[in-house]
Amino acid sequence: MKMKGVVLAGGTGSRLFPLTKVTNKHLMPIYDKPMIYYPIQTMADAGIDEIMVVTGGRNSGDFLRLLGNGKDFGLKRLNYAYQEGEGGIADALSLAEHFADGDKICVILGDNIIEGDIRKAADAFRSQERGAKILLKEVTDAERFGVAEFRGDKVIGIEEKPMRPKSNYAVTGIYMYDGTVFDKVNKLVPSDRNELEITDVNNFYIHEGTMTFDFLEGWWTDAGTFESLLRAGNLVAQSRMNQG
Repeated sequence: MKMKGVVLAGGTGSRLFPLTKVTNKHLMPIYDKPMIYYPIQTMADAGIDEIMVVTGGRNSGDFLRLLGNGKDFGLKRLNYAYQEGEGGIADALSLAEHFADGDKICVILGDNIIEGDIRKAADAFRSQERGAKILLKEVTDAERFGVAEFRGDKVIGIEEKPMRPKSNYAVTGIYMYDGTVFDKVNKLVPSDRNELEITDVNNFYIHEGTMTFDFLEGWWTDAGTFESLLRAGNLVAQSRMNQG
């Protein structure tokens, strides 16, 4: 079954201020390419050739100047949506409903950089009858992330930034959903942060019994803080050297 891609690249980038005073976080460099290139390339490598970039803030026009129609990535179509304000990840995702048009979607947070690829997981989800799939990664600082709780070989819940994580497996910012995701987003109520949380969407699927998961191979990092931005650049540089 066909799958489209959605890259979420909104937000104010407040944790990277003053670097983000004059540009969107996702346009900043990770080693030799703008941050936004990495999730788009991840999707293209997984055989996804129709992508929507959801952005916001004052620099949204710069995405169009940088990415154009997506032909540099071999895309068939590159669309754009604009998120007003700070409504959270699930709110940004809701803007892609018409673009998705009932098809399955792969969603990647715009500051997520990975070493490997998601082709195997994407192909598995294409043949999955319904539901969702998350990609997990074992980490040493699970309390920073949404953390998967297991019973046997099943994920039975995801807890957001827990003080006492029930596992060391973080939910990476790569999600795959069927067409019912937008119905689930519409049922959400804002969290204590006054945002619509993607963890709540994932827990809807878990309670429905339709959530599957895979483990992400290779390293994975976000790039939303000074430390992780530096780490991402160093990891990409090291990978390039190893390949070259």
